Amino acid sequence: MDPTDESPVSGGAPDTGDMPPFEMPPPRRRSRTVARLRAYFLTGVVIAAPLFLTITITWWFVQWIDGLVDPFIPPFYRPDSYLRFSIPGFGLVVALIFITLLGFLTRNYVGSRMVELGENLLGHMPIIRGLYRGLKQIFETVITTQDKAFRTVGLIEYPRRGTWAVVFIAGETRGEIRRKLDDTIAVYLPTTPNPTSGFLLFVKRSEVTVLDMSLEDAAKLVISGGLVTPETANIASAAQRRADKINLPGAA
Repeated sequence: MDPTDESPVSGGAPDTGDMPPFEMPPPRRRSRTVARLRAYFLTGVVIAAPLFLTITITWWFVQWIDGLVDPFIPPFYRPDSYLRFSIPGFGLVVALIFITLLGFLTRNYVGSRMVELGENLLGHMPIIRGLYRGLKQIFETVITTQDKAFRTVGLIEYPRRGTWAVVFIAGETRGEIRRKLDDTIAVYLPTTPNPTSGFLLFVKRSEVTVLDMSLEDAAKLVISGGLVTPETANIASAAQRRADKINLPGAA
């Protein structure tokens, strides 16, 4: 073989000097169509899912109340006794009317005396007595309280320094806890994604950072695991909340 022969050797790398550079093919029109349909579908889910869940939960609640109240309504007064179909929510309306009338009767002398006699009767039942008194105290505290219990949102360092958690401020400590722990308040630490389960903590008033967000925005933040972040509160609300930082719930 002539050593001056510059022809490529068989099996060697081909000469790519004259070949055009490799270019990615343009995106197919089908890919853009699929992406657009996917965006439409996700938008529909965002609109339909909350609406569906709201209607489902509301319907379940109405049916649940109807199932509890309907057995106590005489058949003659039930609409489904003389109609071919039942009226959803009839038991709920009856329950609301009954509770309102019960509250009205309890406010006068005769009603209050009847309630007192009933409570004295329950007071002689060992197990039921403790259950009734505990539930009554809880409902009286939640419904009749005039302070800002569970209306203020704050931050505390939990479970360690440098790690912050959202809490709902319940109010100032009372009773023996107040005597043992000076200048402390009770806070409720909700868990994600179920805020109805959580921890009751007693912390120093100075260790709570009050936030401007509302209770509803804080609940959204907890339930979504931080995905739904509330927008910044307006200036008036923020200024009012900063003024309230001096006196947290239950403060003198």
